[in-house]
Amino acid sequence: MSNTLKLIISLAFPQIAGGLGAFFTITSVQSWYQTINKPSFNPPSWIFGPMWTLLYVLMGIACYLIWKGEHPQKKQLLTLFFAQLFLNALWSPAFFGMESPILGLVVIVPMWALILVCIIQFRKASKIASGLMVPYLLWVSFATVLNFSIWWLN
Repeated sequence: MSNTLKLIISLAFPQIAGGLGAFFTITSVQSWYQTINKPSFNPPSWIFGPMWTLLYVLMGIACYLIWKGEHPQKKQLLTLFFAQLFLNALWSPAFFGMESPILGLVVIVPMWALILVCIIQFRKASKIASGLMVPYLLWVSFATVLNFSIWWLN
């Protein structure tokens, strides 16, 4: 498979995961989410779309760098990547779709841990790929605190 096709596929997978999440988010953010208590540091709704789009691009590039590389653990590294991406895709249905901050926490905490493991393990194969995952970890760290705060307040 050509590197160009690998890049396109690598960029597409996170965007698809995000699109699935958006399906559940759009309906709840205008109804249920407006009625629950949120912490004072809850960001404005408009920031989430651009932020996640950027993070999904960075994640896709990280995936591509691992995929095109020749590291002997490439298969395991990609498995880690797709495991955290699977949890990423589950978070919106859990939090917004089920209208359940506690289910959101059940998903986001192991997702956070897998992102951290990705960063650590990716470093073996590509320091750039590892670094590209750091903004994602920072955002999910913030999202975890936000998710916990919403659960606590409600």
